[in-house]
Amino acid sequence: MELKFSRENGEIDELIDRLIEKAEWVDHPSYIREMIIASLKAGQETDYPADLKLLSSSMKEMRYTNKIFAPYRQRKKVTIFGSARTERMDPVFETCVRFSAKLAAKGYMIITGGGGGIMEAGNEGAGAENSFAVNIRLPFEQVPNYVMTANPRLITYKHFFTRKVAFVKEADAIAIFPGGFGTMDEAMEVFTLIQTGKTSPKPLVLIDDQDGYWKRWLEFVTDCLLGKGFISGEDFSIFTITPDEDEAVKVIEDFYRTYHSLRFVNGHLILRLTKQLTREQITCLEDEFPELRMPGSRICHCSPMPEEHDEPDLLDLHRISLSFDHRHYGLLLAFIRRINTF
Repeated sequence: MELKFSRENGEIDELIDRLIEKAEWVDHPSYIREMIIASLKAGQETDYPADLKLLSSSMKEMRYTNKIFAPYRQRKKVTIFGSARTERMDPVFETCVRFSAKLAAKGYMIITGGGGGIMEAGNEGAGAENSFAVNIRLPFEQVPNYVMTANPRLITYKHFFTRKVAFVKEADAIAIFPGGFGTMDEAMEVFTLIQTGKTSPKPLVLIDDQDGYWKRWLEFVTDCLLGKGFISGEDFSIFTITPDEDEAVKVIEDFYRTYHSLRFVNGHLILRLTKQLTREQITCLEDEFPELRMPGSRICHCSPMPEEHDEPDLLDLHRISLSFDHRHYGLLLAFIRRINTF
């Protein structure tokens, strides 16, 4: 029979309901039901074993990722990217150690790829108790570093794409040190996700070395990407370049001074804040960022939407609402930084 995600499957739906009930302690059974239906449909539609193996292993990796990170959901986390080949005596290695140590002292946890070089420096600075490692199985380079070898927060992935999801999904901020193809791949993915709104706004700090790695990269971006119109000026709001770990920490801390999080509900952008803005401050935002709003719309105070009640720990936060045009995500980051100045 052809299975449907709507409840039109007769006995199959009843069997799935009974299976979920029999398993016990299943939260949000409607989503679990959809995953079961999707698995059954894949079995009906796919006769190539490699495709089914990919679906199965991807889901297993994401399930385990959620399990490891779930107990730490209330703690902010910073993902650190950088070269596995950075030597311990390189000054940027020590910069990373100090950077992650200062973040850990402020209550943050650190996520790295779990290997050597900058990854080891990030875990070393934060300490094992404040670290995650999302490792990848490779034939070379990616042996877990000494900080994370026996750590219960070490996850080893088969697939790069599920690993990338963990890096970004679980992070409240991202710091990128100089690196090679892998680091640039991770950096460009984060740029794209933030620019297109496919991940929540978060501070992205490019921490430079003594040779001006990111400074030279910025020259290329300005000349070749902006100069040819491939990006816009507002995209420079996505990132901050600094060689100073104290400034990098401040960029991350300041991003959450007033802003907490956001959510889209019925076409409206809801920003959750740790303090209430005055009407004068909202008017200032409307005057300074008219491009963010759909024509004729205003920025308003609002109460939690019914759809937000699935996040009960956030219901006490203050809120503003606007009709966002979904075109200016770089400008949205500048908007959030302006809120944080009030």
